[in-house]
Amino acid sequence: MKLHIFKYDSFRCHARLCIEPAIVHKWRNWQSEMLEQLSRRENVIVGGDKRADSPGHSAKYGSYTMMDLATNTVVDLQLVQSNEVGGSYHMEKEGLKRSLDLLDARGVRLECIITDRHPQIQKYLRDRNVTQFYDVWHIEKGISKKLDKICQIKGCEKLRKWLRSIKNHIYWTAASSTTGPERVAKWTSILNHVHEDPNFPAYLHPQRISRDKNKWLSAATMPFYKLEKVLANKRILKDVAKLSPHHQASTVEAFHSVLLRFAPKNVVFPFLGMLCRLYLAALHYNENAGRPQATSATGKPIYKLAFPKAKKGEYRVREVKTQQTFGYVKELLDLIFNQVFVDPSPYVDEVLGIHIPPALSSACDLPEMEEAISSRVTRFNQ
Repeated sequence: MKLHIFKYDSFRCHARLCIEPAIVHKWRNWQSEMLEQLSRRENVIVGGDKRADSPGHSAKYGSYTMMDLATNTVVDLQLVQSNEVGGSYHMEKEGLKRSLDLLDARGVRLECIITDRHPQIQKYLRDRNVTQFYDVWHIEKGISKKLDKICQIKGCEKLRKWLRSIKNHIYWTAASSTTGPERVAKWTSILNHVHEDPNFPAYLHPQRISRDKNKWLSAATMPFYKLEKVLANKRILKDVAKLSPHHQASTVEAFHSVLLRFAPKNVVFPFLGMLCRLYLAALHYNENAGRPQATSATGKPIYKLAFPKAKKGEYRVREVKTQQTFGYVKELLDLIFNQVFVDPSPYVDEVLGIHIPPALSSACDLPEMEEAISSRVTRFNQ
C-alpha cells in the first residue's frame, strides 16, 4: 500500500520518553495507595509465586507476584534477572525477599503467606519468622501425578476409580481443619475409605452403599500398598499439616495467565520493557478482578461448560463474567498527553531511578568480529 510506517527505533524513542514513564508513574501511584490501605488492616493474608519467562532452569527473567488474597489484587511485582542472583534457581527467593522488604517498609502486618513448596522459600520464611501455608492445588497436583503413574502399572488399574475422591479429600481436609495434627489425621483417614474396614471409628459423612464392589482395595494387595506409600509419605504428611485453611493461591495463577497476553514467553523484551508489561498486566487484572457474574435478559446467572485438556475428557462448569473494562488505558492516555508531553523530565527521572541489571552477555569476552567470522565452522564445511 506504500504507506509510511514509523520504524522500530521511532517506537522505542516514544516508548522511552513517554509511554514507559507514564506506566511506571501510574503503577507506583496505585501501589502506594494500596499499600497505605493494607497498612491500616490488622492482619493481611497474601499469596506469592514466581513466573519465569521460559520453562526449565534457563530463564532470563523471573517475576515474583505478591497478591492480597482478601481482595484478589496484585500489590507488588518484582522483576529479577538471572545474573543478579547467580542463576535462575535463586530468582524466586530474591523476588520474595524484595516484596517482603517493601511490605515491611510500608508497615503492612502479615498474618501469613500462601506459596508453593519451594525448599528455598520454606527455609527463608522460617528464618524470617513469617507464617507460611501451602497452596492446596500445588500439593494435589503433585500427588495426582504420582497416582496417575501407579494406575498404569498392571494390577493397579482399579486405583483410578479413587482419583477424584482423593483429590476432593485433600481440599476437604484443608477447608475443614484448624490445626496441623487435625489435617494429618483427616488426610490419613482416606486409607480407611478405600477398603471396607469396620474398625474405623467414625465417618463425617452419611454412610453410602457402593454399587461398584470391584473398586474396593484389599489391605494386603499391591494397589493398596502403593497408595499408602504415596499418601502416608513423611514429606506429604509434613506438607499436609501446613495446608492453607482459608485462601488459596489460584488467583495468582490466574494473573499469570493474563500476563501471557502482555508478555508472551516466545518474545524477548528488554528489562524495562518487561517491567512495564508486568505493570500493565497488573493494572488490567486489578481493574477486572472483582467483575460480577453475567446474567441473561431474565436475570438468570450465565454459566458455560469447559473441557480442559488436562482433565482428560472431564467437564467443568464455570461462571461467565461481565465484559472487561479498560479504564486504565484512558487514564494512561490522559497522563501522557496532558502531563508527560508537557513536562517529561520528572517522569523520565522516575524511570532513571530504576536499577537495570547489565545484560547477560556483559560477562562474556567479546572477540573481534573478523576473528569470529574467520573461525566460524559449520557442519556443511567440506
